[in-house]
Amino acid sequence: MTTAVLVASALSLAAQAQAASTPMPDFLNQSAATALQSVDAGTTVEMTDLSGSQRPVQWPAQWKVCTQTPAAGEAMTDKVSLGVVKATEDCPA
Repeated sequence: MTTAVLVASALSLAAQAQAASTPMPDFLNQSAATALQSVDAGTTVEMTDLSGSQRPVQWPAQWKVCTQTPAAGEAMTDKVSLGVVKATEDCPA
């Protein structure tokens, strides 16, 4: 059992190291679904409705990315935050 924990820990550290060396893609004005499909399966993606209405993002393909953290080109992390609005709406200024 200890061996399994050590292997899992090593794999987790390897994935974090790889993510840290991978630059964050530029998702601005792209579909939130594209952003979700582009990040590693171990990455937590948090989406926030920027309209002020606090709508849940249930169908990412119907939303577009207005803001992202980390910014494009920065090192990828295990958590990505996306500010989104419906695809038919303008990003807030």
